[in-house]
Amino acid sequence: MEFDNDRPIYIQILEDFKGKISSGKWKAGEKIDSVRNLAKEYEVNPNTVQRALQELERYGLCHSQRTAGRFVTEDEKLIKSLSKNAFEIICDDFITSAKSLKIAKDDALEGIKNMWED
Repeated sequence: MEFDNDRPIYIQILEDFKGKISSGKWKAGEKIDSVRNLAKEYEVNPNTVQRALQELERYGLCHSQRTAGRFVTEDEKLIKSLSKNAFEIICDDFITSAKSLKIAKDDALEGIKNMWED
């Protein structure tokens, strides 16, 4: 993962964790890899990963079991809400871009429909 120097690394890792949960790469109830392994994977200090995981837990997207580690939430409504929020951000970016290109709403919707079916 390449990091943006203008934003805290733990926030970028947190966003990646959220993406893994909302996309199903990390499944509900699944054990999350250890801090040490995740730090190696992201090539960052373990404290940075720990902070991202603490934030993930604060959002209710994971929970700790004292001796077993951390697990993805099993709250399907929360996961669906996470996916919906990510989708809304993507849509907002799309609409802003389409408007700046002077693309009519009907043309944009038709374009999405055509691309969806491909």
